[in-house]
Amino acid sequence: MRPLTDPQIRASFVNCSRRDAAQATLPADLAGRDWDRLDYLGWTDARNPRRAYVVTWLDDRPTGIVLRASDGATKRNAVCVWCEDVIATNEVALFVAKRAGAAGRNGDTVGTLICADFACSANARRRPTIVEAGDDAAAVVARRVAGLQDRHARFVASVARG
Repeated sequence: MRPLTDPQIRASFVNCSRRDAAQATLPADLAGRDWDRLDYLGWTDARNPRRAYVVTWLDDRPTGIVLRASDGATKRNAVCVWCEDVIATNEVALFVAKRAGAAGRNGDTVGTLICADFACSANARRRPTIVEAGDDAAAVVARRVAGLQDRHARFVASVARG
């Protein structure tokens, strides 16, 4: 992931108004992020814990989406659709995004299960268990990272297309 600035992040949002993008609560620690170990930037709004944001690079430009967390807590363990981590299954939430453009203004949304703390990049890079890895732990991690990059980018692109 390439580093992002506050103005780039605010300009990247595709499924909210310019006013909403200007009022978004951005993460305070952008300069301290380990961008080389991130596949996307995701965070929860500090003022509204049900609102979250994800920004990634699509077609060589930053693309951001606004997400809304589901109302109720999940009673069962679930697997994040993006990182597919089988270890961190109790911190997964349903997030819904309004589609960009006319579709979103007409109420069209799309949802998916994502790690509630947006730790997918770390989860994909965690050391595999012996059962998961077999003889090649590095290959397992590389497959996980590639899968995460593909799945999150497809979701963000589906929101951006409207």
